[in-house]
Amino acid sequence: MKLTSLLGNSQKLDGGAMFGNAPKAMWSQWYPCDEENRIHLQCRCLLVQEEDRNILFETGVGAFFDPKMKDRFGVQETEHCLIQSLQALGLSADDIDIIVLSHLHFDHAGGLLSAYQPDEELTLAFPNARIIVSEAAWQRAISPHARDRASFIAPLPDLLEHSGRLERIQGTRSATLGDRYRFHFSDGHTPGMLLTEINTDDGPLVFAADLIPGTAWVHVPITMGYDRYPEMLIDEKRRLLSDLAARKGRLFFTHDPSIAAARVEVNDKGRYLPTDTVEQLSA
Repeated sequence: MKLTSLLGNSQKLDGGAMFGNAPKAMWSQWYPCDEENRIHLQCRCLLVQEEDRNILFETGVGAFFDPKMKDRFGVQETEHCLIQSLQALGLSADDIDIIVLSHLHFDHAGGLLSAYQPDEELTLAFPNARIIVSEAAWQRAISPHARDRASFIAPLPDLLEHSGRLERIQGTRSATLGDRYRFHFSDGHTPGMLLTEINTDDGPLVFAADLIPGTAWVHVPITMGYDRYPEMLIDEKRRLLSDLAARKGRLFFTHDPSIAAARVEVNDKGRYLPTDTVEQLSA
């Protein structure tokens, strides 16, 4: 098993929105902001290469936005960075066998789509991959609440359903993935978010998605303004961190600007800390 962190495009988003009720005087010490109050965020993906298959965890925001929406959501690159990242490894989109989506928000699933071209319909960029998403996250995407409707990509569910390659998960395992992978579920950010735990030779690694998008959010009280149920999220976060600290596990961060993964430890005051940080996973 080889694990590689890949860029799936990057964004600049409002720091206040990313840190909920934490004041700017606090969060600006962790991540500096620009003159528009925006902080830099990665849309980091994880590639797991097994002997006979390539598994991709999330696809980042991609390049599907038209220029107006690209500017609104602070997407920094025009090209489809994930495709380029794969090409640098000698892979193409055709070589991906499985894609696991934590949820269907555009900054996690947009890379499933082809890059924007004027007057052309969007298509799925990974023609052979089986797509795994939770049933609850799927239902949220096809029937979103007014508060988070803008976080979803309107044509994506139909494209996925008509592909014939969609697997909707309700339990903690996937027949497609096998026993080396199991799912934790989180509803605080959005209903049905999948957090995949990978059984690596160095212990468990959990793709933390938007439960813990970066190192600053390891601090239990810190939530995002985008979270649907912040108090629920805090309880979910505490349970996961406690479990990983006890098992000497690690988190994979999708949005941290510079850190891809870290081990979880708890200090003598009961505060969880990211330690043994890694900027990039490289095979």
